[in-house]
Amino acid sequence: MSAIKHLETIDEYNREFGFTTLDPLVSVVDFKQATRWTNERATFGFYMIMLKTINCGSIQYGRTPYDYTDGSIVCVAPGQVVGIELKEGVQPTAVGILFHPMLIQGTQLGRDIRTKFSFFSYDSNEALHVSEQEMQLFKQCLQNIQDELVHSVDNHSRNLLRMNIELMLEHLLRFYDRQFIFRKDINQNILSRFDHELHEYYAQKKYLRQGLPNVAYFADIFCLSPGYFSSMVKRETGKSVQELIMLHIINVAKQKLLEGTLSIAEICYELGFQHPQHFTRFFKKNTGLTPREFRITA
Repeated sequence: MSAIKHLETIDEYNREFGFTTLDPLVSVVDFKQATRWTNERATFGFYMIMLKTINCGSIQYGRTPYDYTDGSIVCVAPGQVVGIELKEGVQPTAVGILFHPMLIQGTQLGRDIRTKFSFFSYDSNEALHVSEQEMQLFKQCLQNIQDELVHSVDNHSRNLLRMNIELMLEHLLRFYDRQFIFRKDINQNILSRFDHELHEYYAQKKYLRQGLPNVAYFADIFCLSPGYFSSMVKRETGKSVQELIMLHIINVAKQKLLEGTLSIAEICYELGFQHPQHFTRFFKKNTGLTPREFRITA
């Protein structure tokens, strides 16, 4: 397997494909204008959002291939491994934006980007599939950013670039919401299976080998990334996966405390906690009572 190339700066990326760098922290790219392209696997030191509009190849995250179909948007965060496998003799036609973390460092967007805009943590098979209208809106956002890049630099330039990028990200959130709604039946089936798997985790005493259940464990069952699974559950239920896991653990704990057959320490280990004090803090944080107080007052 060939070595993974790392492109730390936007200028390095632009030189790789023959693009012109107008700003070291932001670049709008159009692969119709590329003078060269490559099938190498690479990681980047910046964020990348790409819209692919015709079938010219496939994209690969790590070792997982993804059908890079018409009208799909892929969002890549710094450090993710991405490979492009292009059809022989076909020039890619993707358009998109690159922006470096330094552009948003110390801003609210910089603090929010990996939480509010969680699609940067989605796997490639969870890409955003967009309508013609959504594609045009995305391209208009790109054009607004490009217009600012060619504008004479002044005291407002960087702030306007950040504002336009944030506007694009807000649109992508809306598009993903639409995609979640469109796949509501599939999502409801996953939620039903999640509830079943959560109950089975404790029924089969998997906590004895694996400890407390986490988001990654359940996401893997459904072949989803933790980020996508979390976003889907949050949109369907209004609660995070972690909150639902916590509620289930609390309900199991209450039942065991009421049964009165196990000591609090035994219940702690039964639930997958490593130390009784951790269980006590967890229980009090979520109920307002210690396990002992709950047992006495119930």
